[in-house]
Amino acid sequence: MQETRSTCPYCGVGCGVIISSDGQQITAVRGDPAHPANQGKLCTKGSSLHLTAAPALARQSRLLQPMQRLQRGAAPEARSWDTALDSLANQLLQIHANHGPDALGFYLSGQLLTEDYYVFNKLVKGLLGTNNLDTNSRLCMSSAVAGYKATLGADAPPACYEDIDLAGCLFISGSNMAWAHPILFRRVEEAKARHPERKIIVVDPRRTETAELADLHLALQPGTDVMLCHGLLHIMLAQGWADPAFIDAHTSGFAQLHAIVREATPERVAQVCGLALADLYLAAQWLAWGGADAPGTNSERLPTLSLYCQGLNQSSSGTANNAALINLHLATGQIGKPGAGPLSLTGQPNAMGGREVGGLSNLLSAHRDMANPQHRAEVAQMWGVDTVPALPGKSALEMFEAAADGQIKALWIACTNPAQSMPEQAMVRRALERAELVVVQEAFAQTETTAYADWLLPATTWGEKLGTVTNSERRISRVRAAVAAPGQARHDWQIGVQLAQRLERHLRPGRPSLFTYDTVQAERGCEAIWVEHRDSTRGRDLDITGLSWALLEAQGPQQWPLPSGASQGRQRLYSDGRFATDDGRARFDAQAWKPVAVPRDAHYPFSLNTSRLRDQWHGMSRTGQLGRLFAQASEPSLQAHPQDMQQLQLQDGDLVQLRSRYGSLVLPVQADAGLQPAQLNLPMHWGSMHLSGSTVDGQRLTGVNALTTPERCPRSKQPELKHVAVQLEKASLPWQCLGMAWLDDRQVLATRQALAALMGEFDFASSVLFGRAVPLDGAAGQGRNGVQFRAAARQAPPAALLARLQQLLQLDGSQTLRYADAQRQCSRAMAMSEQAGEPVLQAFLLCGDTSAGQWLAPVLRDEQSTRSFGRLLLSSGSQAPAALPTRARQVCACMNVDEAAIGEALARIDGAPEQRLVELKNTLGCGTRCGSCIPQLKQLVQRVAPAALAPSA
Repeated sequence: MQETRSTCPYCGVGCGVIISSDGQQITAVRGDPAHPANQGKLCTKGSSLHLTAAPALARQSRLLQPMQRLQRGAAPEARSWDTALDSLANQLLQIHANHGPDALGFYLSGQLLTEDYYVFNKLVKGLLGTNNLDTNSRLCMSSAVAGYKATLGADAPPACYEDIDLAGCLFISGSNMAWAHPILFRRVEEAKARHPERKIIVVDPRRTETAELADLHLALQPGTDVMLCHGLLHIMLAQGWADPAFIDAHTSGFAQLHAIVREATPERVAQVCGLALADLYLAAQWLAWGGADAPGTNSERLPTLSLYCQGLNQSSSGTANNAALINLHLATGQIGKPGAGPLSLTGQPNAMGGREVGGLSNLLSAHRDMANPQHRAEVAQMWGVDTVPALPGKSALEMFEAAADGQIKALWIACTNPAQSMPEQAMVRRALERAELVVVQEAFAQTETTAYADWLLPATTWGEKLGTVTNSERRISRVRAAVAAPGQARHDWQIGVQLAQRLERHLRPGRPSLFTYDTVQAERGCEAIWVEHRDSTRGRDLDITGLSWALLEAQGPQQWPLPSGASQGRQRLYSDGRFATDDGRARFDAQAWKPVAVPRDAHYPFSLNTSRLRDQWHGMSRTGQLGRLFAQASEPSLQAHPQDMQQLQLQDGDLVQLRSRYGSLVLPVQADAGLQPAQLNLPMHWGSMHLSGSTVDGQRLTGVNALTTPERCPRSKQPELKHVAVQLEKASLPWQCLGMAWLDDRQVLATRQALAALMGEFDFASSVLFGRAVPLDGAAGQGRNGVQFRAAARQAPPAALLARLQQLLQLDGSQTLRYADAQRQCSRAMAMSEQAGEPVLQAFLLCGDTSAGQWLAPVLRDEQSTRSFGRLLLSSGSQAPAALPTRARQVCACMNVDEAAIGEALARIDGAPEQRLVELKNTLGCGTRCGSCIPQLKQLVQRVAPAALAPSA
């Protein structure tokens, strides 16, 4: 057995992993105890990585060879790499010659490695001569970038993870980090447990799992973050809680900000944000004084650390949101010291590394600016080209809008899924259809975007890739290959180099190659790219010229800056009070508050907020392969406040029609008391591979982002994905169906994909997996996957379509139990199997009336014996014809512990809440592996009283 140290491919925490493999396949994964980011911990997603790499799944999901579609909509055909790259080089050159370099657009990903990014930036901006290269980091972190640059002078998060342990006050804004960055949240929980007197403020319209830990939850109205920060600063100034000495010595622009903040009176802020006056004063005090109960002198000021993410970034005021928060740190001197400062939480594993090498259309290598002539000249000299174009490139949305308008003729998309993740999906898909050439460079064969590709190029993914990534605290880690790439997959940088070598023969005939990196000895080639990137940082704010490939190999992850001569990287920035601006002073960013881009009105009276699930990630091309990761959220659903549901006469599970100015969607609704009235919540993961249907005029529904707005921040160009105004009404779709089936792992993904292809035949449909709940430790190999298909329509679909559903669910055999009522257009079909000598339900399909699914679904999912049922399994109605054991909802995915078991255990455990939680963990093992369920465990500890203390009847 071999062990390989690498890095997790999910969020920006940057957790180290140790991969076990047998030389052929990955067999296990665990957290790396030596990695400073996670110290051996992994979340549910990271702990399941080895299961997503199983060969049985890879054969169904992976793109294994170059493929070409000879016409749109046709099945792609296999091609050799030489044929693919030769043809693509010729097509790009033809478009370049006929329409100019700016007719080309390259859209990359925060999941690429730094070396991948570097090669494509050099290829596009240096060789092809266009700045039309952007990434999905534009949807994720570009407002954080712009906020840092507007205030501190450089895109450099000044704090570090250790500051969580040292802060007297944590200010968590626009982040449900308990689910989105769970390992970092474990550190927050541990710090709070050690020092319960320290204060946590959570700013979020919803009462999330993160808010459950808060000493103060500010449930502000969507889009009022700038007003809140201005109001807090107003209070600080009025109460004498600011740090005038720091302001005078180390900042500029305070007078302009003060003039704006003067108007943000506590009364006005309370009214606009929907908050209590007392809460505003308390938040201002804690933030200014690091959680101190009573303000003291400046020498007694305790540190405050801010942690923030998409709630601030994905906004038409994204840059202003970020800058307004940083303004608070500057006004109170809460920066550059242990436990203090702003720290943006990066959404993707290497969005930081991409920004370092210029992976946005307005950036160049080593945090250089496209608009700066000196910076362009420096990069041109480093790359060996005559010039780098001065014309700014198009940002992500601008690029697709230009393609939809016919200006951009070719779209090269690498390691991202814009047909799922971008707002205004109607425009995005119009762009993909109109472009003359669409290339998708991807590890997975079936995403929303691959369906539009003329060429599909197979790329390596986690466990196969090699290079480096940078996490949220500026820490560079190695990514190493544990196994060889399957099929003909190549590293993303290799594809870029081999394409560039073909292009430069025509664009630079007779001149030396700019791309001499070794593509055969991949480790050597990758190191050469990294060294070139490293050398480009000399003298810059992120200088890593003191770092080497050998040092990373020998000593592990390192923080930047680490200039030549330094023995280690710098933990915190700006400790000397000098900032990365021309005069060394930080700049207060004076921006007035503006409301959301698409506010509620009489026609669209609800605010829709998008969120993240605990066990899924982005468009689910990886996490969506495992049924076990659907246990926490089994299918797409909208959350609404119980009061709104009552007014609309909605029950849990009812189908609702959701409409915005941009598109529509049908899906089930569930009550959530953590929301405020007139606010809705919908996880962002559900694209058209999992949630779809069709409109009255036959247009296919395209998932969550059919609803979201393309309105964006004017400075960062980041769209307002977090909020849009919507209508909500009950959907009238009388005919419904529900099907579930356990399937062999060798066919489960292919079957789900085939079911997904049928979703457009219905008015509403969802296609997901489910799994056998087993602990990850030891028993993961006993896991089992199945498919679930749910649909609804105005009238019964053709018999041929239902026959196809039965075939995919393996219900077309002679042993299938059947019932049909042609007059009521109802039918039921079921297949049985045997397990440990007992009959169990293997598959079922209910059509017309699906009420029996309420008891049949758990019978199948929990693999209960059906011996007592016989043909009563075909009974209709929501009540089971025989008594059934009930299985509660799973809470701990790692150890497979459900809510009922936790309740029984807690009834026997007495003591203080902290003691009861520890004893619960020791008894059942829940919360002891990844810890992602701990917020829910704490809620149950509060809810379930010990039996001895329970109130008598």
